[in-house]
Amino acid sequence: MTRARSFSPAVEDYLKAIYRLQSEVGGPVSTNALGGWLGVTAPSASGMLKKLDDLRLVVYVPYRGVRLSEAGWRAALGVVRRHRLLEAFLAETLGLSWDKVHDEAEALEHALSPGLCEVIAARLGDPRTDPHGDPIPTRDGRVAEAPSTTLGSLRPGQRGRVARVSDRDPAVLRFLTARGIALGDILEVREVGPGGAVTVQARSGLHLLDVPVTAAIRVAPGQ
Repeated sequence: MTRARSFSPAVEDYLKAIYRLQSEVGGPVSTNALGGWLGVTAPSASGMLKKLDDLRLVVYVPYRGVRLSEAGWRAALGVVRRHRLLEAFLAETLGLSWDKVHDEAEALEHALSPGLCEVIAARLGDPRTDPHGDPIPTRDGRVAEAPSTTLGSLRPGQRGRVARVSDRDPAVLRFLTARGIALGDILEVREVGPGGAVTVQARSGLHLLDVPVTAAIRVAPGQ
């Protein structure tokens, strides 16, 4: 299988970041938000966005934000598919914990050929989600986004099933693992503190979750 990649790793990283942020905010992404996500300065981000605009991968208006073009969206989905399939492979086949697979997939995704990507998908049975519950784009570029909301938006007495957990901060994933909270678990909000911390009842017991943790958890309607 030959290695085939249309864009440089830096371009792919930007496309994936814009995809993630654009999906979250539902519109154009600011240069500051993009720079903060990637850990680069705003001028550095602006320089790359001009390059992506020249490649017609994004629509970039200085001081107003950036969004993926149709071509950029397709390219970003390809990177996201490789990344999330790698996370699933590392977790299911190699047994890596969900707090470690993201960084490893980041390092491997740029070298993964389309052919090997599809071999991995077939080996795993074409999984729909990665270890964090994020949907894996299909080979033909479709993404099944199930309705969900942040845990912090629930009020006392409301319940939700853990559908997705952000892979942004491995410490949050380790925190949840230590407290026996995983994808698919039902959480019932018992109390919301004045600062936004939430006390939830899980199958593993009663837990106090601070704002960074509740913001990382997305829940679907629970039973």
